[in-house]
Amino acid sequence: MAVIARTQFIKKPVDEVFDSLADLGSWAQWNKTIRSSRWVDDPPHGNGSRFEWRLRGLGLVVQELGEFKPPVHLRIVTDLKPVKGGHRIRLTANGDATRIDHELEVTPRGIFKLLGPMLAMSGRKNLRDTASAIQTHFEDGV
Repeated sequence: MAVIARTQFIKKPVDEVFDSLADLGSWAQWNKTIRSSRWVDDPPHGNGSRFEWRLRGLGLVVQELGEFKPPVHLRIVTDLKPVKGGHRIRLTANGDATRIDHELEVTPRGIFKLLGPMLAMSGRKNLRDTASAIQTHFEDGV
């Protein structure tokens, strides 16, 4: 299992950052690692709500919202045959800004365990690209 961590700061209040990040059906509008995104389940969205993303390098993936604690914590839960894990996002108010602590967990299964180092490298790149997209989304209004 690989756990990849990253911290960033956004010059927006924590409520605004959380509300935008928790709208997992709209991530494709501002994150280039996601080709398309939509909610599978009807609102209100919370723990267990499903959404689908068409991901760069993986194709269409149905995922689940977990650990949903507005406005400070959410987790994108991935459970596929070759790999399970998720992206945990913790938000902390930092003056008039928000600190985001990311934790990406990648656990390969079966034969994919042999690809563990490559999956970890890919996860690091994906997390870096996602953090960059979040920064741009909030600070440049893209």
